[in-house]
Amino acid sequence: MAYMTNEWHGKEHFPIHDFHHLEFLTGNAKQAVHYYRSAFGFQPHAYCGPETGVKDSVSYVLKNNRQYFVITTPLNSSHPGSNWLKIHGDGIYDIAFSVDCDLEAYESCISRGAEGVMEPTFTNDEKGKYGKSSIKTYGETIHSFIDDFNYDGLWAPGFQKLKLPLLITKSTSLVRIDHVVGNVELGKMD
Repeated sequence: MAYMTNEWHGKEHFPIHDFHHLEFLTGNAKQAVHYYRSAFGFQPHAYCGPETGVKDSVSYVLKNNRQYFVITTPLNSSHPGSNWLKIHGDGIYDIAFSVDCDLEAYESCISRGAEGVMEPTFTNDEKGKYGKSSIKTYGETIHSFIDDFNYDGLWAPGFQKLKLPLLITKSTSLVRIDHVVGNVELGKMD
């Protein structure tokens, strides 16, 4: 039997509200989108790619209740995900968190020894402010910090509504991401 509690005695360095999304890198985003839709009931939400001004990748955002998967395929070898795919194959590249301030989260981690991947950047336009930063974690997975509480756009700048043919699926009762597990190689854990 599992025992759950809200009690925690650690130190919070910055507030994390929830998982924002998981980003999968894959060699065939369209096929992966079909799989997650048909097997797990995810629905199309947003898209970016060459049609929206993003020239080096395509990303499909899928939604199922309160969980979001971003399925990304690099379109050329200069995209950072291309080398990652060569080494690892299809898999989760980014575990992203919803935070109050991506700058605060990033600086808090860097000050305690984390290595940065993407320094804090923000877009401020007619849809509001969207902030993002990223750090390295174990292996070659990254954690992104997303600050989109004051952003009224669909997903993130550069994304548009994703319209795909209707796919009738059964509900899977998946509601939200409650945890993730990272596998660390034997002998590599402190």
